[in-house]
Amino acid sequence: MRVLIAGASGVVGHPLVGALRARGHQVSALVRDATRAPDADETVVADALDRASLLPAVAAARPDVVVHQMTALRLLRDDPAGAFAQTARLRTEGSAHLVEAARAAGARRLVAQSIAFAAAPAGAPVLDEDAPLYVDAPDPGWAATVGAVAELERLVLNGTGLGGLVLRYGTLYGPGTAYARTGGTGQRVLAGKLPLPEGGSGITSFLHMEDAVRAAVAAVESEATGVLHITDDEPAPAAEWLPHYARALGAPAPRTVPAAMAARLLGWFTAHQLTAARGASNDRARTTLGWKPLRPSWRDGLGTP
Repeated sequence: MRVLIAGASGVVGHPLVGALRARGHQVSALVRDATRAPDADETVVADALDRASLLPAVAAARPDVVVHQMTALRLLRDDPAGAFAQTARLRTEGSAHLVEAARAAGARRLVAQSIAFAAAPAGAPVLDEDAPLYVDAPDPGWAATVGAVAELERLVLNGTGLGGLVLRYGTLYGPGTAYARTGGTGQRVLAGKLPLPEGGSGITSFLHMEDAVRAAVAAVESEATGVLHITDDEPAPAAEWLPHYARALGAPAPRTVPAAMAARLLGWFTAHQLTAARGASNDRARTTLGWKPLRPSWRDGLGTP
């Protein structure tokens, strides 16, 4: 098949190019900066936020399947606010342009990445894909992020003439991610700057980046539509994974702080994730895609190279 990957220079997009080529697909890498393009069959340079340049670029690639892996999260360390704002635009304006471009180019299918940790903190500790998203979160920044995720999913699933599939990735770890030793979270833990709120009951569903790539390959080659959680098999409370992660890094044990102080010390989002977030079940992905994680537990690799 002819596959176009938008966001081909990203932490998942880059290895996905190679994985699809290894399976015999002809892959076009859509990037904004040609110097960051992976080794693909074709490099397509366009900005997804510029509709006038994107539509002819996608049309020239003649894709059967378009894969949306676009974020601006590589900017997080230097400009967190800018990274989230730009990612929100890519999930809304960029998604709208990409759906239009895919449809105009005659693509039959669109696969897009989303996130598995945007559910409202209600109900069971581990939720399926039908749980509502936290669009009314009390923090304006997180509410904007979840609103952009909801819009991305709406656009992909309602793209007339396209078979749309949304992959909600769990919290990514592995090379190039925030949880790598050199990543933002890794450095914070090494410096002893990520304390554990008392109780640590927020649930995280992790995903190794290699399993994210494998799921995206399976999605390209399937006919599945809808929304799927792509996560490992062991959703974990912060009280379990954070001390384990610190030990694996050789970092100081995280100090415990009163839960009531968490938001002030950590910021609303991090405090929410460590105290109230829900995990995500991967049962539907296993059934629908025939996919399962090669790293079924974060215990097998979180904090290691």
